[in-house]
Amino acid sequence: MSYATELATGLTALKVVASAEQQQQLLDYLDLLIKWNQAYNLTAVRDPREMVSRHLLDSLSVHPYLQGQRLIDVGTGAGLPGIPLAILNPDKAFSLLDSNGKRTRFLTQVKMTLGLQNVEVLNTRVESWQPPQPFDTVLSRAFASMQDMVKVTSHLLKPGGLFMAMKGLYPEQEIAALPASLQLEQALALQVPGCEAERHLVIVRQP
Repeated sequence: MSYATELATGLTALKVVASAEQQQQLLDYLDLLIKWNQAYNLTAVRDPREMVSRHLLDSLSVHPYLQGQRLIDVGTGAGLPGIPLAILNPDKAFSLLDSNGKRTRFLTQVKMTLGLQNVEVLNTRVESWQPPQPFDTVLSRAFASMQDMVKVTSHLLKPGGLFMAMKGLYPEQEIAALPASLQLEQALALQVPGCEAERHLVIVRQP
């Protein structure tokens, strides 16, 4: 099965609608990731076929739950989930933040090559960065814990803004340890095509 077929089949399974142009952009991003990963070690996933499910489809599994117009992907790494979500949501603005210069150079190249006008790349540490205006949603795919995520990113959010944490196993203890002022909106099991590991999305609202 080609990458294009695997992607299209996966999108159908996720009930995520993507135009032919958007699907091509996702595949072009995959090509760049495969090429740059050889030199820059952007992701531990080496098999390009695994990247379709574990990176593209995993990122897009949260697409139906996105809220707000201004979103920031904290610790974005190779642009996951920010780049795939930005491709599918050209009407929303995505800031991709990472402290690693190699990763942000890659993301700048991706933005330029794919012509993603709705993407901003930030090479900085989240703790010390003050946004010019607060965000509607903070996204995170590989943060250490939800407590840490909330602690270091709450200054980025507007009042009533959302934390969206992508997790593997259901993080019961992490949720229990969150400050009482935060409201748990949803904790969902996600079914990612081609990925056998458990995936969850936890959405928490800031006061």
